[in-house]
Amino acid sequence: MPAVGIHPIAAPPPRTARKGLVGAVVTALAAALLALTPATEADAAPVLLSQGRQATASSQEHYGTPAGSAVDGDPGTRWSSAASDPQWLSVDLGAPAALDRVELSWEAAYAKTYRIEVSSNGTDWSTAYSTTNGAGGTETVDVSGTARFVRMLGTARATGYGYSLWEFKVFGSTDGGTGPVIPGGGDLGPNVHVFDPSTPGIQAKLDQVFSEQESAQFGSGRHAFFFKPGTYNNINAQIGFYTQIAGLGLKPDDTTFNGDVTVDAGWFNGNATQNFWRSAENLALNPVSGTNRWAVSQAASFRRMHVKGDLNLAPNGYGWASGGYIADSKIDGQVGPYSQQQWYTRDSSIGGWTNGVWNMTFSGVEGAPANSFPEPRYTTLETTPSSREKPFLYMDGNEYKVFAPAKRTNARGTTWANGTPQGTSIPLSKFYVVKPGATAATINAALEQGLNLLFTPGIYHVDRTINVNRADTVVLGLGLATIIPDNGVTAMKVADVDGVKLAGFLIDAGPVNSPTLLEIGGQGASADHAANPTTVQDVYVRVGGAGPGKATTSILVNSDDVIIDHTWVWRADHGEGVGWETNRADYGVRVNGDDVLATGLFVEHFNKYDVQWYGERGKTIFYQNEKAYDAPNQAAIQNGDTRGYAAYRVDDSVNTHEGWGMGSYSNYNVDPTIRQDHGFKAPVKPGVRLHSLLVVSLGGNGHYNHVINDTGSPTSGTSTIPSTVVSYP
Repeated sequence: MPAVGIHPIAAPPPRTARKGLVGAVVTALAAALLALTPATEADAAPVLLSQGRQATASSQEHYGTPAGSAVDGDPGTRWSSAASDPQWLSVDLGAPAALDRVELSWEAAYAKTYRIEVSSNGTDWSTAYSTTNGAGGTETVDVSGTARFVRMLGTARATGYGYSLWEFKVFGSTDGGTGPVIPGGGDLGPNVHVFDPSTPGIQAKLDQVFSEQESAQFGSGRHAFFFKPGTYNNINAQIGFYTQIAGLGLKPDDTTFNGDVTVDAGWFNGNATQNFWRSAENLALNPVSGTNRWAVSQAASFRRMHVKGDLNLAPNGYGWASGGYIADSKIDGQVGPYSQQQWYTRDSSIGGWTNGVWNMTFSGVEGAPANSFPEPRYTTLETTPSSREKPFLYMDGNEYKVFAPAKRTNARGTTWANGTPQGTSIPLSKFYVVKPGATAATINAALEQGLNLLFTPGIYHVDRTINVNRADTVVLGLGLATIIPDNGVTAMKVADVDGVKLAGFLIDAGPVNSPTLLEIGGQGASADHAANPTTVQDVYVRVGGAGPGKATTSILVNSDDVIIDHTWVWRADHGEGVGWETNRADYGVRVNGDDVLATGLFVEHFNKYDVQWYGERGKTIFYQNEKAYDAPNQAAIQNGDTRGYAAYRVDDSVNTHEGWGMGSYSNYNVDPTIRQDHGFKAPVKPGVRLHSLLVVSLGGNGHYNHVINDTGSPTSGTSTIPSTVVSYP
């Protein structure tokens, strides 16, 4: 938000056996595959060589079953061939390798008779293994020799269908026998600045980086400041773009500033609506004046903070701001949003809250104002249904570790104020410390080896998908580490496994269209993760702005029980590479999984639907949206007989869904005559309930006819007054 042809993905098939037999089978298959994956450095040889490599095939059944799906590490995607004999699937390992074994994970259509063949050039093949009695399921065959190319050649099918492989895995080594071992741990690189109270020049370093980052909205600088436990005097840490500041204690009060952590908007003439991409975490503040200023907009989290005074969320002079997000924090005094248009606060404790402009939403917040929407504009839930705080780096003595907080149900208040935080400590030696220049192949090899990922501040181009396949993997970014997919690949995919934790990084679309940028679970994912969900926290997506970018769908959630906790998914409306077709991005977030919870969902400016929800029993607490500014005319957003695509659409097939504190704004500044039939669309069913809805026309640039479906008064004029619906239906 600044100041004031691509084919859509087909609708998912009906999900009638989400957590019954089908879920059990897929879970068992995923568990079987994961059981074969090396879990530690000691088990690292031989290693998986085929994942993410170039795969080719004699044929494919249809567009959704390409050869690459058999080497993508996702047990929910597959290659399938035409229904004839013979057929083959081949993978290029990229370099000659000493082969050890091949694992074939067959779909129901498997090979009765097949050979594993190897080649040094992809043309001349020799047989490394053959059978006339293939059993289907998961088969492991030993092979030997040195080769760059490995293929499965099927000569007799076991069914009337073609050949179909969920995964084709080739294990071996490229160094003559032991396989490469990627070390865990190590230093954190040049853009992580670590201080203790005796470090000289702390303020000078903070000021230097701020001078570089204050207005570098689309710059390449990335920085993280970490402060060891102790007390720091006379600190004023001004935080600019792509800058993280955090304490290294287990609790915020372990690291105390007698001073401030400040965000203001002097660089933008007192307007804070572009203060994006920064964070403050795990610190206690004694503000010099008694009030700390944190004037931010989207993608600027304030987590695990203790402010021993007041907190001002507006810029000096009270210019506009469009934030924001607080979680797991304690504000002893008053929180003053003043000119903030909207804000979401979760599982925290505050001394009070002074006002609301359009949409102030609270869940699990001690001291929150009572629910009173639409006037005052407070939407308040006593608890948060499910939450798990973001993982964070800390020091245990002289050793770096990452703390992964435990899941809470019906959460209220902070995790740390009344005792020892609950969760798991993971030593840095269990992380591949990713530094600029690292390749996707190395990142995937580290994951396959059983390491977690710690991305240090920097920009990472990946020429293949990063595949996160192991349960409980942590992928943590520092300093807004940024991943850019090249050649139209998906930046990251997470398998349908328990407890993956993604946090603290930005995915920036590349100039070649990606079908998706982040996927959670493969197509048809159905395992039950209620006890240990995957979480997506402070993970942001950008399409355009830093340069041309395209993606059909930014985030696709197929797994059940996922928690999306604070994301900003943004098709850029300003910066470089911006235009209706230049940074084309039809869909923001699509949820196919059941029991998915979004807490703090910001999705803006997509060419068609910003959010589409197909899964059952979904919940969203706080939603902020702007429709695309740059629609050239009414025809460009015509959706059949409907004028405009809803900002948040619950599919007609859904029977149960609930949302609270949800707003959509129009600023059609190219053609202000554009009208949206509604901001929200949902089926009229007893189990579908939405609360505290609003639509706003920003200065009369486009208007809404209704808030949701055919309900709610139209916006009109240029006075920027919301039209509201307290509860629907």
